[in-house]
Amino acid sequence: QVQLVESGGGLVQAGGSLRLSCAASGMTFTTYAVGWFRQAPGKEREFVAGIDWARRNINYADSVKARFTLSRDNDRGTMNLQMNSLKSDDTAVYYCAASHFGGGTGWGKYEYWGRGTQVTVSS
Repeated sequence: QVQLVESGGGLVQAGGSLRLSCAASGMTFTTYAVGWFRQAPGKEREFVAGIDWARRNINYADSVKARFTLSRDNDRGTMNLQMNSLKSDDTAVYYCAASHFGGGTGWGKYEYWGRGTQVTVSS
């Protein structure tokens, strides 16, 4: 019954900004590490950003550092990814995920996933 629902995807011009949100339900959100992954056509799923349950550690992929900002609101059970200075290489389906086992940059420890939201960056 755990549900993760992404929102905020869409089409944006290169250099523009977009904010993705993930809403969690059916779980005790505060006990989970959460993160974002993305997958472009013909590419492997890759880690984008992640944050632990206490907001003590935030990790970003090298390709998005200084451009993306991850945050979580434990009271509302939501997670946000603010994306600035978007590039065409950022085009992908973005998935939010939750882990009760430490999270990290690998997909294997995330047991709950959203359905994904499409982000398309035009040149």
